[in-house]
Formats: sequence, structure tokens, C-alpha cells
Amino acid sequence: MTQEIKTLVENSKIAAEEMKKCTQDEVDLMCRVIAQTIHDNARELAELAVEETGMGKVESKIDKNETTGAGIWLTMKNQKSVGIIGEDKEKGLVYVAHPKGVIAAIAPITNPTITPLGNSMLAIKGRNTVIISPHPRAKETTTRTVNYMNEALRKINAPENIIQVIKEPSIEASQALMSTCDVIVATGGMNMVKAAYSSGKPAYGVGQGNVQTIVDDEYDNLDLAAQYIVLGRSFDNGIICACNQSAIVHKDRKAELVDSLKRHGAYYLENNNEVDKVRNALFKDGKLQADIIGKPAFEIAKKAGIKVPEDTSILVVATEARGDQDVLCGEKLCPVLILTTYTNFEEAVEIAKANLLYQGAGHSTVIHSNNKAKIEFAALELPVGRVLVNVPGIAAGGGGLFTHLDPTPSLGCGSWGGNSISENLTYKHLLNIARIAYPRKEAPPTYEEIWS
Repeated sequence: MTQEIKTLVENSKIAAEEMKKCTQDEVDLMCRVIAQTIHDNARELAELAVEETGMGKVESKIDKNETTGAGIWLTMKNQKSVGIIGEDKEKGLVYVAHPKGVIAAIAPITNPTITPLGNSMLAIKGRNTVIISPHPRAKETTTRTVNYMNEALRKINAPENIIQVIKEPSIEASQALMSTCDVIVATGGMNMVKAAYSSGKPAYGVGQGNVQTIVDDEYDNLDLAAQYIVLGRSFDNGIICACNQSAIVHKDRKAELVDSLKRHGAYYLENNNEVDKVRNALFKDGKLQADIIGKPAFEIAKKAGIKVPEDTSILVVATEARGDQDVLCGEKLCPVLILTTYTNFEEAVEIAKANLLYQGAGHSTVIHSNNKAKIEFAALELPVGRVLVNVPGIAAGGGGLFTHLDPTPSLGCGSWGGNSISENLTYKHLLNIARIAYPRKEAPPTYEEIWS
């Protein structure tokens, strides 16, 4: 273990003891001020992230920087996380919250600001301390994010070293941190998530994204579906794990959906030669190429040798393949969407399932439908933690703009995705809950009553 990691952990443990003394009002104020300062510096941090990483869009990152903290704060505001937080008088149970301690938070290159912000808010709400491990190619953005949060905390006289950041990040530094902290929140590549789970410490990880989009043949607003699909695929140039990856549409409504997608900025490619060019630009030997991640659709098309308008939002490529039959059916961290047709709804679900089992099991699926029976059928059949109805895929991260899912920087994918939870990570996951159990008021049931 390096001296830097040792010092960070020692400082964090001292700060954790101070956090145990804090009141509910004090920790809530800490959460609010760090969210506000990132909101106030949203543009600067967004521009720095794009400049440093070469990925994504400034306007999308501004949106994330302004809304993520606000959404998390809205859901934790007025919620108890200190001391006695609840009671079940009927059962004689009282719930007492305790912090989990030092949280190691791994930040990805794709979200160098909102992941540190979100995880810090979730940790502090439970009176924990947090050490951020930045991605080496995004360390300046993440470090400046942490500096802004610490400046805000100092202004309200919060304990020192609640939030710290590794100055010289590396795989070795992350591993050393994970082996010495109390709990790990790993948001990033699957290798890092696997390392977190094998560290010997409790860990919350994320799974791979490959959000499938089923368009019901009976759905009455294809233009809105197209608008949301383009938004969900183009947001931050497609680097978000919750971005839409496919459009699975009935063969009789394909032309109508394609026309709607075009109206919203998509460029449709159906010719086999052009589809091959896009595939070859994205993948080499089955692996996604780093130089296209988070790049605009125009640049990807240029690399593929295809002329498209510079303001093209996304590239839509036709394929009737499913699952491991085509690498395009997997996660594509750029504004490229596949379009596949089906003949009946059961087949649409089968296509989505095959693609998810290829990549992205446990994450999310979007369904554009007003048919409750079909929506519930898909939810029963698909291996995902979130089934989103008539919204963009990016709504999986919550925030309150489209659904009431908990806003979070970490989307659990359950055992399907190799994760410990299948829901959105919240501050409640970073609490130890003690239960005071009083004697039963009534006599326990007899065996005859139990088995009757």
C-alpha cells in the first residue's frame, strides 16, 4: 500500500469518528451544499470533462451536473438517516441508523463529476466518509469536483476530510483503497467491478448497459417514441450505460418509425455495405474501439467512410441479427442504434432477451406501449432490474424528470449482472440498521394455526 492511500484512509477514519457526532440537520446541510456547488459550476466542470477525456457532449454534461445532485437531494430531503429512523409499533420494532464507515468510491471516465458527487451525497447522508478513486484519464475533472465540494463543506464548518480524492490514480491505488476501506461503491468497467467484489470487502457494483427498446405495434404515438429513442441514444454521445441501444419495431410499422427517427435527427442505414462499414468502424476483433467512444455521429460516420449531415444526432443501422450473432447487438458507447423488426410481441421480447443475455443482463429495458398486459409480460420475461415505460433509457438513473425511480450514479443489475442489488443505489444501502426488538404483545401462534 502506498503512503498516499495509507494517509487517506487514516484521515478518513478520523473524519468518520467526527461524523458520528453530527446531527440530521448537519449531514443534510452537507449534502445540500455539495449538490448546489456542482450545480453552480456545472458548465466549467462539463467543459473540462470533455476537454480532458475527449468524450461526450458539453450540454449533456451540464444537464447531468445540474440535475443529478438536485434529484438526489430531493429524494433524501426530510428523510431520517441519523439515530432512530423508524418504528413499527405493532411489531415492537425500532430501527436505529449507524454509518458504515469509510466508503471507497470508484469513479469512471464517463461520469467524472456526477459519480463522485452522487456517491458523496449518499455516503454523507449516512454519516460516512468517502475516498474517491478517479479514472486516470479524468483525474483533473474529478479532483476539481472534489475541491469544489470541499470548499462548500468548509464554509459550513463541516469536519475535515469527509471527502478525499486519490491524487495519482492507478489500478494499484484503487485496489489498495478497496482492500482497506469498509464498503466499496464501484461504478465503471466490469474489470473494476469484479475487482471490488473480490477485494474481501462489502461492495456495490454496476453491470454492463445494453438497454433494449421495444416499440409495441399498437402504440399510438410513434413520433414521441422516436423522439425519446433519439434523446436516449444521443445523450452525452451515448456513453451513459442507460442510453437506448436498440429499436425493436413491428415489421409493418418499421417505415413509420424510421421516418419519425429521421425527423428527430437520425440517419438511417439499411444497405448491407454501409452497415458493414459502421460495424467495422466500431469493432475490431469483436472489441469496441476506444477512438469512437463518446464521439459524435458525424465523426463515426466519417470514420466509416459514410457522408452524413454534421448535425446528425444518431446513426440507425438495420440488422435482423440478435444476441451473439452480431456485435452490433451489444453495448455501443456512442450514438449508434440498431433497428430490428418482429412479427409478434412475443418475438420482440425474445429479441430483447437474446441481446440482453449477450450483453447487459440486469440493467434496463424500455417499452413504448399503453398495453399493461404486454408491459407486464415483458417484465416477467426479461432479465432486467428496470422496465421503463414510454420514456428514454436514460430515465433508468432516476432524477424525477421521467419516473419516480431513485436518482443515483450507480444502477445495480442484480445477479443477472453480477451485482449485489438489482435496484438503484441510495443512501439507505450505506447505512447499518440496528433493530430494537421488544417482546411480542400477543401469544405466538400454535403449530396447528401455523400449518392450517
